[in-house]
Amino acid sequence: MSGQRQSAKRAIVLVLDACGVGALPDADLYGDAGTNTLGHLAEAVGGLRLPVLERLGLGSILPLAGVTPAEVPAIYGRLHALGPGKDSTAGHWELMGIVMQEPQPTYPEGLPEDLRQRLADAIGRELICNRPRNGIAAIEEFGGEHTSSGALILYTSQDSVLQLAAHVEVVPTEGLYAACEIARAQMQGKDAVGRVIARPFTGAPGAFERTDGRHDFSLRPPGRSYIDELSDRGIAIHGVGKVVDLFAEDPAIEGHPGASNEIALREASRLLGELDSGFVFVNLVETDQVYGHRKDVEGFHSALQAIDSELGRWLPQLAEGDLLILTADHGVDPAHPLSDHTREHAPLLALSGAMLRGGELAQAGVRHDGPLEDVGATVLAWLTGDDAAGLPGSSFLGASTMADAVIGGDSDA
Repeated sequence: MSGQRQSAKRAIVLVLDACGVGALPDADLYGDAGTNTLGHLAEAVGGLRLPVLERLGLGSILPLAGVTPAEVPAIYGRLHALGPGKDSTAGHWELMGIVMQEPQPTYPEGLPEDLRQRLADAIGRELICNRPRNGIAAIEEFGGEHTSSGALILYTSQDSVLQLAAHVEVVPTEGLYAACEIARAQMQGKDAVGRVIARPFTGAPGAFERTDGRHDFSLRPPGRSYIDELSDRGIAIHGVGKVVDLFAEDPAIEGHPGASNEIALREASRLLGELDSGFVFVNLVETDQVYGHRKDVEGFHSALQAIDSELGRWLPQLAEGDLLILTADHGVDPAHPLSDHTREHAPLLALSGAMLRGGELAQAGVRHDGPLEDVGATVLAWLTGDDAAGLPGSSFLGASTMADAVIGGDSDA
């Protein structure tokens, strides 16, 4: 982004993947009681050092070692899910107003043998592993067998996902995508997992590495969303990173690369330097995919610091017509005994360019706690002045701009 602009309104939503801020009331049903991703991360690294997020009010949301409450915070609070689930599909769908009525199926012990065989027959390759694993462990443990036999590595977790991994020299990436498309077609009805994920990798035994070729094959959202509402009103929608995959390649969303945080932030900056209006929806994946599941707390902290630095460059360039929202989709608590996602609140930090003077907050926001769906409702209200009858969520905007009276939300439910 370069040069401040005065033009039509824009909304930017940054999803800090897996940056949960405390267990939801029903977290015990998921085995996640007492979880708190950012709280436990802060303790593990001896205090977070995130000066920009601190000034915006991260430490006002909840106590965090190293992060003091802001004297002049942006709008801040915690958001909760209305439906079941604790993965990226559920979280991103709810941010855009889609609430699942029933939990999607999970296979925490691997697929039943009859289902595994049905998939193998449909794909035309044997499927090995078929156990709960994180992706690095799966390819380290079964990569040698895969490269000698050609069988695909299939692994699951406590989340509603099925992942297929293959070495690019054994199964080219496009071939792995084709296998995942077949699996996606098979995994319907009672077996309709939220995502089938392709995980290509490269390298030699003992030094396998995943490539940037990950691709998520998601279910189509079951109902109308704020994406539909925005598209129907002629608002351009740009998805950066896995956003497009999570919404099943909805043609209303123009996709942009974001396999890493560096790529996603660079692409988001480019878009914000070029676009005069519209909605930019960004997923920053590494806090989840690279560091969260591996419990790499120092890497997690470093990823947050890089985001913090980029935000520091963005803030002075936000115009009055710009709305910036930071949130998350779920947690991945480093203190949890397992390495899966955790059922947590998402943080909320939101501000408009009108609240800033020289890149610093001059107008304080107030606390807003409510459902994840309030993000989509707020984006729609900001860009169109409308609400969406029949969709959950309420805008946390004031009568005209964020610098006016911003209403507080509901208490945590």
